Amino acid sequence: MVRKKTKCVALFSGGLDSSLAVLLMLKQEIEVTALMFGHDFCAQHPGRPSSLKEPSQIAEKFGFKLEIMHLGNEFIELVQRPKYGYGKNMNPCIDCKILMLKKAKEFMMKIGADFLVTGEVVGQRPKSQFRTTLYMIAKQADVEGIVLRPLSAGLLKPTVPEEKGLVDRDKLLDINGRSRKVQMKLAEEYGLEYYPTPASGCLLTDPRFAKRLKDMVSHREKIDLNDIRLLKVGRHFRFDRDALIVVGRNEEENRRIEKLYRDDDILFEALGTGSPIVLLRGKASDDAVDFAARLTARYCDRKYEDEVEITLTSKAGQARMTVEPFDHEDVKRYQV
Repeated sequence: MVRKKTKCVALFSGGLDSSLAVLLMLKQEIEVTALMFGHDFCAQHPGRPSSLKEPSQIAEKFGFKLEIMHLGNEFIELVQRPKYGYGKNMNPCIDCKILMLKKAKEFMMKIGADFLVTGEVVGQRPKSQFRTTLYMIAKQADVEGIVLRPLSAGLLKPTVPEEKGLVDRDKLLDINGRSRKVQMKLAEEYGLEYYPTPASGCLLTDPRFAKRLKDMVSHREKIDLNDIRLLKVGRHFRFDRDALIVVGRNEEENRRIEKLYRDDDILFEALGTGSPIVLLRGKASDDAVDFAARLTARYCDRKYEDEVEITLTSKAGQARMTVEPFDHEDVKRYQV
């Protein structure tokens, strides 16, 4: 009787740790399918050739499969109300890991793999990678005993695949803490030439983006993909609880803002001069409309004139108004 080849599903970011976790499995002749998760807060999210180039090259070089899974609206809802809170910025790392492990388990069962693998290192990240937290995450994701962390396995309880002899525990590592010297040395030995810096692909860890997201979440009951895309563009101003105003900084951003326009938004543009496209989202009170118009005048090429004519576009049609441009100091306190 021929023994079937051991298979695993590895949670894969393309970074150093997850790549090494895959390579450690390949060294034991275990078939690896790497599962790369994308979400709408990725700086460049999977599905775009530019963001998949390096992970695809790693998979091709070392001979393992690479699959992509987008987390979608479920992840957006998680970001708004994480059960286990946020990290330093707006990153709900514990909730995120639980969700990814749940999805990975479903995928594992679908393809008939034997266990899961992650590149997590005990003590490397605050909050989400303490030893007790790793066990809690596995329990909440219903993957206790079937998730192997090869880089720190020597510091953790043996998993089912180790106990069954599917994985040689003696060939796993016992890395601990935040230093990456051991991993970098291993990367050199294995011929792993490229890997991005940790967390470089997640906007939720970026302080500036996180500030905008926190503002939006605190003022909206529910956000959607359009809102998230709007967060990535322009200058943002919070006029009041009900009104957010976004100002394009260049022609590319102007076009992106126009594409994000919804029927309940208002677009503003200065007439007869170089002008930003400005979008008002939320309750369009008279004061909010006046503020957005004056902001448009402030950032157009005629900002030093006494008055600027502005066009307003909404589902009701077009209108015009003439306003005095804001002084720079007047608007700074509103900027998010």
